[in-house]
Amino acid sequence: MDSLFSQLTALGSSLALVCSYMLLWRRSLDSYAAAFTVQSAVVSAVTAAVAYFGNDPELYYVAGLFLLLKVIAIPAVLRRTRRRFGALREDSPYVNTATSLLIGGVLVLLSYVVTRPLVIESDLPTRSGIPLAMGIVFIGLFVIISRKKALTQIIGFLVLENGIALLAILGTYGIPFIVELGVFLDVLMGFWVMQVFLYHIDTTFESIDVEQLNMLTEVTIRPADRVPGGGRT
Repeated sequence: MDSLFSQLTALGSSLALVCSYMLLWRRSLDSYAAAFTVQSAVVSAVTAAVAYFGNDPELYYVAGLFLLLKVIAIPAVLRRTRRRFGALREDSPYVNTATSLLIGGVLVLLSYVVTRPLVIESDLPTRSGIPLAMGIVFIGLFVIISRKKALTQIIGFLVLENGIALLAILGTYGIPFIVELGVFLDVLMGFWVMQVFLYHIDTTFESIDVEQLNMLTEVTIRPADRVPGGGRT
């Protein structure tokens, strides 16, 4: 039974990691949203599997909340955002697709190095999925810092949180429902704040490219550097 459970968690973690790679490979918002939705469904299924094999009924509530919030509610908001902003593509990220995929592979290898002591010491049947969950965390963080579109960065944040949730579930063999509820509320509030931030960027610059913020910073700082007489401070 433990062998089957271990294989299921490893398979689920692998599928979730592949969904993370979609953010490095594809360019369109629709692809990003679809990858996040599928990944969230996989994490929800892994949580339900841990609840079943670990005999922890509270995790069924966590899996249900995951399904409701991240498979239904947030993707619906993302679809509404797409209708507002039209077809969006990450055409010129800070790091191109080929290099992003290479860096993604390096980050997964790094996740195995970082989690190796924990995996060696652990006797949990879920331990094989821990490095993969850490890889999702690293890739989500990389998406946030390597993409220019604010909406892509928001999805990167959501993928990062998926990785953290999966890591917590696999690494602790289930966490208390009240703790996970607090995390869900934090994620929901963070998502709505980011949405407000996104709409303000679009209203101000008629674009959701964060490069516009850098241009604003340059315009604001340069005149302040000048002093009367044409000199600089």
